[in-house]
Amino acid sequence: MNELLTLLEKDCRQTPQQLATMLGKDEQEILDEIARCEKEHIILGYPALVDWTKTDDEMVTALIEVRISPQRGDGFDRIAERIYQYEEVESLYLMSGAFDLAVTITGRSLREVAEFVHARLAIIEGVTGTATHFILKKYKEKNHVFEKLPEQEERVLFV
Repeated sequence: MNELLTLLEKDCRQTPQQLATMLGKDEQEILDEIARCEKEHIILGYPALVDWTKTDDEMVTALIEVRISPQRGDGFDRIAERIYQYEEVESLYLMSGAFDLAVTITGRSLREVAEFVHARLAIIEGVTGTATHFILKKYKEKNHVFEKLPEQEERVLFV
């Protein structure tokens, strides 16, 4: 199953027939395994990874560090659940270190992201602080390189 999941994570557009050939399995076996993984929420979706810099749409992505006070009985979960309900939230992780949660959002402008932080995120009961970091350039995400750097010419040094 792990090999199938790895192949799907790398390129979910492969057909069951292609996957079966790569894994030396029967196509129906692959279809059954995918259906089982979807039913058990092992496979959560099939998102496309978009390089927004190559479109006409201006987008800005931010990683927001959030410090919170854990809730009695619920720990971090209740506040995390409240945060991930927002449509703008692309990802949310419980972290070790200087902050508790890492939130990733994408907006049309710096102002839109700032508005989300101060009008929605920072006012949640239990949130004690935030720090917003804007992503300036994406080099690699989910094992995909956004733009390969041009090959450097080999320089010959004459001594």
